[in-house]
Amino acid sequence: MRLKDVEGIPPAQDPDEERRGKKRDPGENSEEVFTALKSGATSKPYPKELTVDLGESVKMEFVLIPAGSFLMGSNKGPRDERPIHRVVISRPFYMAKYELTQSQWEAVMGLDKRLVQLRREENGMTGPMKAMNELSWNDCRRFVSKLKQNVCGYAFALPTEAQWEYACRAGSAAEFYFGDDESQLGEYAWYEGNMVWPGKPAYRGVTFYHDVGVKKPNAFGLHDMHGGVWE
Repeated sequence: MRLKDVEGIPPAQDPDEERRGKKRDPGENSEEVFTALKSGATSKPYPKELTVDLGESVKMEFVLIPAGSFLMGSNKGPRDERPIHRVVISRPFYMAKYELTQSQWEAVMGLDKRLVQLRREENGMTGPMKAMNELSWNDCRRFVSKLKQNVCGYAFALPTEAQWEYACRAGSAAEFYFGDDESQLGEYAWYEGNMVWPGKPAYRGVTFYHDVGVKKPNAFGLHDMHGGVWE
């Protein structure tokens, strides 16, 4: 997982001595993270997959993301994605295998006003395995905070920008985790070209509201890292 000798890219810089001396990465327990790391775990290697019981027969699956370095950013995207630079992920972490589902949200947050409104509209947008949507960053913070209270033995947080992109790329230095061929995007992601948006004609019979995990995963086994809900 370490990319070496890439032309025009400076070599990776490992964390300084002070950071290396800490038991945890800075941000691992922050409120800004949707990763899960076993609290106080010392046994290695970590299991490649981890399942967390949320109660009410609802579970959340996580995939181990190994430590390594990668080329972050893009020269083809917005200015804030430039320049491409090498980033070190110094410790492994767990990332949710799928987008957060509505059943997972309800198991942690209860039947709140968001789910009530979605179900009231009766537009096919609801279902236990459909992605929870229309969530703000603050909503996600509240979810993670509640998750910490309800599930013992783990430290939950939202991924940093670097952690998320590293997990999404899964070793790829291309524009997408499957390569540069945009014609393949429909096999890995839901996006405007293959989703039915409100007021838009159906596209090859595909509906807008779909279950998570239908499309192909990346090399780490994570689904729907491209496309999906607007958030």
